[in-house]
Amino acid sequence: MKILIAIDGSEYGRAAMDAACRMIVRPETSEIKIISAYEDAYPISAEPFAISADYYQKVDEAVHQQTIGFVDDAIAQCRECFPGVELKLTSEVLRGAPDREIIEKAKEWGADLIVVGSHGRGFWGRLLGSVSDGVVHHAPCSVLVVRKPAETA
Repeated sequence: MKILIAIDGSEYGRAAMDAACRMIVRPETSEIKIISAYEDAYPISAEPFAISADYYQKVDEAVHQQTIGFVDDAIAQCRECFPGVELKLTSEVLRGAPDREIIEKAKEWGADLIVVGSHGRGFWGRLLGSVSDGVVHHAPCSVLVVRKPAETA
């Protein structure tokens, strides 16, 4: 089974990673791809002060490096779940709208399942557009949307 796990560095992404690891029965025969996507920082046209293109380039590079860190953490989390198992595990950092990038990567890679976290924003989040909602409605395969368990008081 080819499982695409999309993470964003949040506690919701970590919950998705945990759920994906729990459901993998035969890790030695599964293929796992961990991805994360980030969007470009676009200049704001109504800025009161001119900001150089170099500033936006530095912001973009910082976000790219942060996203690489998210993916590296998820890889470590996955390997912890299956100690001693030789995993078929790959990863990728993508640049663009996260829902669109996840869908395109799933098509290109031939994923059997996409696992994503849900921030649980409900109606307003769906109205404004959410990554998990976009993936569910346009994915080429099954999608597991994982909600982070409620914390106990």
